[in-house]
Amino acid sequence: MEIISVTVEKPEEINFVLGQSHFIKTVEDVHEALVASVPGIQFGFAFCEASGKCLIRFTGTNDEMIELAKMNALKIGAGHSFILFLGRGFFPINVLHALQQVPEIVTLFCATANPTEVVMAETENGRGILGVIDGSSPNGVEGADDIAWRKGFLRTIGYKL
Repeated sequence: MEIISVTVEKPEEINFVLGQSHFIKTVEDVHEALVASVPGIQFGFAFCEASGKCLIRFTGTNDEMIELAKMNALKIGAGHSFILFLGRGFFPINVLHALQQVPEIVTLFCATANPTEVVMAETENGRGILGVIDGSSPNGVEGADDIAWRKGFLRTIGYKL
C-alpha cells in the first residue's frame, strides 16, 4: 500500500464538498436535492463509479463547475467518492443539510474553499480516501478581540441576529 496526497485544483474563492457514496443513483439524487434546496444554484458534481464501467458520472447547472468536478474526480480516483463544486456566491452551509438527507451518501470529508489535500491509500485494487488536510494549522487561540470580530462578522453577513 502506498500513501499519496492529491491537491484539489480550483479557483481560490470556489467552495467544494468532498464525500463518499455507495451507488450511481447519487448523481441524480444530489442534483435534485441541490436544485430543490437553493433556487438558482450553480454547481458541478462528479461521482467515481467503483464497479461496472468505473466511469466518472456527473451532473450540474454550471459548465465551469462541472469541468472542475470531473477533473478533480479523475485526479482523486477513489471508488465511490464524489466532489461537488459550488458556483461563485454559493456556500456549503446552504447545501450540507440537503446532502446529508441523500440516502446514498455515506460520509462528507470536508466542505471548504481552503486549499485542500486529499490523503489517500492506493493498493492494487484502487484508491481510498483516508482524510483531508483542509487549510492551515492554527496559529493560536482566539482572544477577546478575535471573539468580538467573529461575532460581528457572523452578524454582518446575516448568519446570526
